[in-house]
Amino acid sequence: MFKYCTAALVACALVLTGCLAQDGGARKKRPAMVADSFYPSNPDLLARMIDDYLASAKADDLGQVVALIVPHAGYIYSGHVAAQAFAQLKGRQVSRVVIMSPSHVEPFPGASIYDGDAYQTPLGDVPVDTDFARKLAAQNPRFRLSSAGHESKTADGRGEHAIEVQLPFLQRVLGSFKVVPIVFGEQKYETCRNLGVALSKLVNDSSTVIVASSDLSHYHPYADAVAMDKKVVRAISAGDYLGLSRNLGRGTWEACGGGPIVAAMIAAERMDATAKMLAQANSGDAPAGDKTSVVGYAALAFVKNSGPPPATDYSLGEAEQVRLMEIARNSVETAVKQHALYNCSDGGLDALGVERGAFVTLAQKGRLRGCIGYVEPMKPLCQTVRDVAAAAATADQRFLPVAPSELPDLQYEISVLSSLRRVKDIKEIQLGKHGLLVRKGDREGLLLPQVATENKWDLTTLLQQTCQKAGLPANAWQDEEADIFCFTAFVFGKKE
Repeated sequence: MFKYCTAALVACALVLTGCLAQDGGARKKRPAMVADSFYPSNPDLLARMIDDYLASAKADDLGQVVALIVPHAGYIYSGHVAAQAFAQLKGRQVSRVVIMSPSHVEPFPGASIYDGDAYQTPLGDVPVDTDFARKLAAQNPRFRLSSAGHESKTADGRGEHAIEVQLPFLQRVLGSFKVVPIVFGEQKYETCRNLGVALSKLVNDSSTVIVASSDLSHYHPYADAVAMDKKVVRAISAGDYLGLSRNLGRGTWEACGGGPIVAAMIAAERMDATAKMLAQANSGDAPAGDKTSVVGYAALAFVKNSGPPPATDYSLGEAEQVRLMEIARNSVETAVKQHALYNCSDGGLDALGVERGAFVTLAQKGRLRGCIGYVEPMKPLCQTVRDVAAAAATADQRFLPVAPSELPDLQYEISVLSSLRRVKDIKEIQLGKHGLLVRKGDREGLLLPQVATENKWDLTTLLQQTCQKAGLPANAWQDEEADIFCFTAFVFGKKE
């Protein structure tokens, strides 16, 4: 679901040659492909429809909008949500819009920046900012000038829609502007990171806005979709794009344009912008919507200088701590004695039903006996502690599995993690409070906050040790291709 919305469409993708017109020379124009299916092809009807959506949308005084997340379904389903995002651009001097979308039709490596001169809609041509497109394509080999993903059609004639459906809204809000259309052929984290970093370097004034085109969960019952979409929106609001990318990649969460969302989050963060929720709904909310199988939508804006990042501190009450320690012990004993998974519940404690990352550390007579955890919020906290406790006892490859005779001597320590936040300046890191995750390419290493205190490390040593745990050189944290993420941990239990 994260890679492509409709896998069956991928195998039968065909490539068109594009549309050429005489306008001072041959010009390549990408024709409108989903008019009369996703939106009306009649210009007057289309304009009225969009204006009605915009008239009912609330334009907040947000400050400088750096990026938007906007759904891309048929207007009758998601138009009212999309309007909440585009209404934030009313009256603003925006001359360039970078639109990133997933490929629903054709798979290919990296991302494709359209190599033509214009995108066509029933409201007229939208010129491509070819100069900006060339500069962006030169930033990294993972993205290139190409028609891949833009002009493709399936055997039954369906074309890509995720960029096209955004343009009529922008035409009604902005009037004249240039577009930089980008389609993701795959949505690997490194592609997202490289594109997000490149955009943050090239976008240097308020005349450019980035749009990530994406729907959220696909084809679940209404209540299930609402719950799943809230998790995605929570991660976006917290700025946790690494956790979001991982959960989308493994299918735990869903957003067909997850790659564009992650890239937009990375660009916005580096441009000192934070997320603001605007609207959330799904196709079941439409007048004729079917609540048995819905598609989720959300609109968010990233606003520059809109305040400090969300607080990362986290705590649990005594009842929650006691319950989690019971779950950890029972999970380890069940795994060791019965080679089975302990059946647990949140015990009616709401905090244990919320998705959280956590580590369980086992010690025996003052020595480490196992430590495993989930960094990102994959499962409800009670299930996370259950899983990682069993894994710490049986699957930490540094140690032999715990034997039944060792169980009475084990000490347990549980660390419940906050969301990840990228470190912009190492002066932000507080020893003993912040754990670190250093990532470069496909290598990463993590150390919990208490490790620096236990070993009496200074900041440089903590950074070096985290890099070495990732299998990287000790000074890799200084490389511009490396990212340092920090997090806090609520730690309880006993580990002598």
